[in-house]
Amino acid sequence: MLSKRIIACLDLRDGKVVKGINFEALRCAGDPVELARRYNAEGIDELVILDVTATLEARRAIAQTVAAVARELFIPLAVGGGIRTEADAEAIVDLGADKVSINTAALEQPSLITKLAERYGSQAVIVAIDAKRNDRQFEVYARSGQTPVNRDAVEWAREAESRGAGEILLTSIDRDGTKSGFDCELTAQISRATSIPVIASGGAGTAQDFVDIFSMGCADAALAASLFHYNEISVRALKQNLRDHGIPVRL
Repeated sequence: MLSKRIIACLDLRDGKVVKGINFEALRCAGDPVELARRYNAEGIDELVILDVTATLEARRAIAQTVAAVARELFIPLAVGGGIRTEADAEAIVDLGADKVSINTAALEQPSLITKLAERYGSQAVIVAIDAKRNDRQFEVYARSGQTPVNRDAVEWAREAESRGAGEILLTSIDRDGTKSGFDCELTAQISRATSIPVIASGGAGTAQDFVDIFSMGCADAALAASLFHYNEISVRALKQNLRDHGIPVRL
């Protein structure tokens, strides 16, 4: 069985790391370069940078910050936020990113997924899906979780895979920042509907939440932000706990 990955996320706004609840009420959580340096040393498997207001403000991810973070890392780096064209993706890769994450642009022009996969390989293309519960279904939202697009999350995940996506970054808007646990039902639905890795995001609060998302949620990776930013749990302790529960991780 492949090792499960633990991923730290740096949500950026104006060059600073921020964190909110349900995609709102963002507050400062630290310096991105300092946090990247720390995570690299602590044993995080991958790092994701999301410029959370890039799409809303129609600007590219902050190039200087991405380049500075990339210089600190010896682990894979994914970057998303404001990537709308092949040129945007090329700029991010040139700055040191190993993967690009697209969300609103993928919904508006699904052919971009295929173009990027053909250019960089599917392993370098992440389609981010922000979903909110609607009765028993999960509705997809665009533009930093602000705009419903009348798409079912499972259906969209299948299409993203068919167009060349190598991973799904799945965020539960309902759970984001709440520390009430990952949405295992949502994640399991997407994981079972696709054959590519699914990264679960939104709701991490305890070590047990990670056990649950890897077992009941069938996730391939789990992402957290404030839990790591504020040292509420160490990466090594989290991984040891997962191993103690029979979940394979890299220590």
